[in-house]
Amino acid sequence: MNPELLKMLSEINNKKTEARKLVMENKIDEAKKAKDELIELQNKFDIAKDLFDEEEKQQQTAAQNKAKKPEDQKKKYLNSFVNLFKSTVLKTSVNNEDIEVYNMMTEADPTAGVSDGGLTVPQDIRTQIKELRRAGDALEPLVNVEPVSTLSGSRVIEVNADEVPFDNVEEAAQFPDADTPEFKNLAYKVLKKGGILKITRELLQDTAENILGYLRKWISKKSRVTRNFMILAQLDASFGGEKTKKLANLDDFKKIFNVTLDPAIALTSKVLTNQDGFNWLDNLKDADGKYVLQPNPVNKTEQLLFGRYPVTTVSNKVLKSTGNKYPFYIGDFKEAITIFDRETLSIEFSTEAGDLWGKDLTGVKVRERLDIKTVDEEAVIKGEVEVVPVV
Repeated sequence: MNPELLKMLSEINNKKTEARKLVMENKIDEAKKAKDELIELQNKFDIAKDLFDEEEKQQQTAAQNKAKKPEDQKKKYLNSFVNLFKSTVLKTSVNNEDIEVYNMMTEADPTAGVSDGGLTVPQDIRTQIKELRRAGDALEPLVNVEPVSTLSGSRVIEVNADEVPFDNVEEAAQFPDADTPEFKNLAYKVLKKGGILKITRELLQDTAENILGYLRKWISKKSRVTRNFMILAQLDASFGGEKTKKLANLDDFKKIFNVTLDPAIALTSKVLTNQDGFNWLDNLKDADGKYVLQPNPVNKTEQLLFGRYPVTTVSNKVLKSTGNKYPFYIGDFKEAITIFDRETLSIEFSTEAGDLWGKDLTGVKVRERLDIKTVDEEAVIKGEVEVVPVV
């Protein structure tokens, strides 16, 4: 209870005790006066308690509203984005309140705004698309992703070299020159990637959440496929071709981890293969008759090679086998590959391009900007296992 109310309640109890004592002492007039004072104190307490209860109720309501605010605000954001999306496609009038809310969502992006029939996808929706993009056969989590705020730039990378220790220096002697590390300049220039989604007018009559869910699913799928293609193309360009090693047995795999890769790289290395390669590994046994692939004790969904190296498996459709040759990429992919991600998504609309008009469709053109570079050309080894067909 409120301290002030407790103090008033204590005064009431004391006054009751005083009135009883006066009655027992037969001091009737003084007892009547004490009773009147008791009534006054009780009325004062009742009023104060009513005011306190009302104030406490208001505070609880405010707290509840505050707790609901993020969810309500999120819903408001989504509805405003969908309303602008629909009004832009259908060429109907735009609600000023929706524009204000949309500008709040995209204020971190200097290119944001409603113009030329296009919209910049708000940050919170981009985050949801990013989460969906990383599900399934996604290779992006394997590599390093660096967000960038410019369309082009460069990074200075130290070139691997033999490590040379400091020389001994006698007291008061001249310090010798140390070996100067070598560096290379790694330039990037984000490229525009995109595609067109054809949607029906019936979709635009659906609920905001359903429209948004449809867009998120399609954009994330296309974005994932695009990044998978870029990563595999970069891996093959930098580590494939003449560099590809023939792998005949488990000893060849061990040699890559033990000798070919730098120990620092081997420590954080993984194996990337397709369904064919995984099936080949999964059927191999060691000298004791135990399968060489074992579940990770801390992550049962992950398989470990030699009890140390996680194996990532993607679909044969994503990473294709060449005839009877199964692909294996072994190494630290985050050290090898970097994606420079502009982290913006924009969408534009048209009902007149191609055959859209005759089929009552709307084309949604989605754009994103990114580039991919090989940072360390010794961080990954590509190998192939050639399997003799069973006749």
